[in-house]
Amino acid sequence: MNEKELEQLKKERDEFLAGWQRAKADLANYKKEEKERMASIAGYVKEQLFEELFAVLDNLERAEGLLKKGEEKNEIAQGFLLIARQLKEFLSLQGVREVEAEGKKFDPRVHEAVGEAQEGKSGHIVEVVEKGYMLGEKLLRPAKVKVAA
Repeated sequence: MNEKELEQLKKERDEFLAGWQRAKADLANYKKEEKERMASIAGYVKEQLFEELFAVLDNLERAEGLLKKGEEKNEIAQGFLLIARQLKEFLSLQGVREVEAEGKKFDPRVHEAVGEAQEGKSGHIVEVVEKGYMLGEKLLRPAKVKVAA
């Protein structure tokens, strides 16, 4: 084997090595992007699930509000109250928290005004019509509130 052939083989070796290194880096980048994409999809699905659970929780809380004094001792009522408590605990463990509203100053970033009230401190929330929820710093649902004029 002469010097020219040896140089040609070294050149091919370097090209194959560089190609292999690029392919390896491309695969690593693909894996990273795919992991991020899957996390994004999982986050979206999780948020959709929470939105569905909020409707269930709203109805359980409405039912709780309709209970008259002493009815909470009824076994059926206790069952519904337990379900509501478990659902709240589950959401809390997932990082979901309620948007603070009652008595707070109206904040359009986390509150949605659905009515106006004459009593109360101007610009402050006097009634929560529907609770709002956050996941970390992301607003999942604004609190629907009535604000004092």
